[in-house]
Amino acid sequence: MKNIQILWVDDEIDLLKPHILFLERKNYEVTSCTNGSDAIDLVSEQNFDIVFLDENMPGISGLETLSEIKQKQANLPVVMITKSEEEYLMEEAIGSKIADYLIKPVNPSQILLSLKKNLDHSRLVSEKTTSSYQQEFRKISIDLSMVNSYEEWIELYKKLVHWELELEYISDAGMLGILESQKQEANTQFFKFIKKNYADFLTAHDKPTFSHTVFKNYVMPHLSKDQGVLWVVVDNLRYDQFRILEPLINTYYKKEDEYSYFSILPTATQYARNALFSGLMPSEMEKRFPEFWKNDTDEGGMNLFENEFLTDQIKRLGLDINHQYYKITSLKNGKELADNYNGTKQNDLTAVVYNFVDMLSHSKTDMEVIKELAGDDKAYRSLTLSWFKNSPLFEIIQKAQLLGQKLIITTDHGTINCKHPTKVIGDKNISSNLRYKTGRSLSYEEKDVYAVRNPKDIFLPAVAINSPFIFAKEDLFFAYPNNFNHFVKYYKNSYQHGGISLEEMIIPCAIYSPK
Repeated sequence: MKNIQILWVDDEIDLLKPHILFLERKNYEVTSCTNGSDAIDLVSEQNFDIVFLDENMPGISGLETLSEIKQKQANLPVVMITKSEEEYLMEEAIGSKIADYLIKPVNPSQILLSLKKNLDHSRLVSEKTTSSYQQEFRKISIDLSMVNSYEEWIELYKKLVHWELELEYISDAGMLGILESQKQEANTQFFKFIKKNYADFLTAHDKPTFSHTVFKNYVMPHLSKDQGVLWVVVDNLRYDQFRILEPLINTYYKKEDEYSYFSILPTATQYARNALFSGLMPSEMEKRFPEFWKNDTDEGGMNLFENEFLTDQIKRLGLDINHQYYKITSLKNGKELADNYNGTKQNDLTAVVYNFVDMLSHSKTDMEVIKELAGDDKAYRSLTLSWFKNSPLFEIIQKAQLLGQKLIITTDHGTINCKHPTKVIGDKNISSNLRYKTGRSLSYEEKDVYAVRNPKDIFLPAVAINSPFIFAKEDLFFAYPNNFNHFVKYYKNSYQHGGISLEEMIIPCAIYSPK
């Protein structure tokens, strides 16, 4: 492997001879010059790995030299060295995309650290991350064998997501494979936990926050006449996706609190999101709003009355507030709300449902280009981040900050990359979702599902007499025996929701104050 090539530019280079000798003893090769003009010529003629550049030199200044170097080699790291601690110089240099900024007198250790940061950063981070995860692996394995409460499951899932995000930046595929195995094992155990406890949790005194209690528990305490609230529900946003959006949100908002809650079953929009806005479980919605509620086998849209549900919940809770509700299902809708967002300043609550991530997950099934762009969870996160950076939603959040509004971000359910089929048989009227089914004459693999023979036990309406609900475990999806191979090929490695997995059920709700 060739030695690292360093260009050091300083009009007092002779005084730096000890530093250069120190670097050469560590197998760095140093080329030196005393002015900006020579430095520019050298960069044109040779390939350097990094440049140390004095800011205060006769002739062309360090900042002017920096500009010329960047025009010739935009990606060449340049470390600015200066005697001055004036703020404007630092801002100029940082604005010109320097790699580091050192104040004279510098010692050899500072120089070495800067080299490590800029040239060995990826390798060092990779080695440290791998080492840290190896140490954590055993602890996670022990936790997996002992976890026995919903609070412990939330913490374990957060820990797995943390390491997933850390390990995606390293080159060790083996470590990622080990983590993936731990996630699979976690989902196996989580399915057993939910199957055993879900029905009891819905009526227990000490129970998780579920979809239908999110507004009361997390949104209502922040509503007042003194400060407006923007409540954003991004459909189908997983916890890992939320994590990578947070740094952008943190530019404008400071986080007050973060909660994790459990989506109700099915983890599907017409159940979980309607519960979110109504504050009711599905069987309660069907009874209270027979004119609005639709079952899986009914014709028509399933989420057409969220504003009516929200208005009723606000009234039931005795809240004296002004609110508006918006559903964004297209770029045009989003731009219209962003352009006119200042009109919400009189609202105590502005509720926005944003549907892009859900559309993205469905597009992955139907469009080859999306399949390629979102081939795995890492790519799926990256695509979500790219969308958010350039979305009207991000603009809406920025405008809410300027209006001094609080921000609450949550979702209705997550999604999971489905990799394995499980066979199901039923009559022609069973529901079409790939992660849960309801209807008559269902035949299925008992080991692969959580079966609820009486839907009322978990506050779900019965589509018909003898119509159970079944929920797929882990990363399974339901496939019909007829035309099985074609069906499996089409839906394998697609993002689906409705069943039982950590990714679908444990979801974030974060509260922010404007900066």
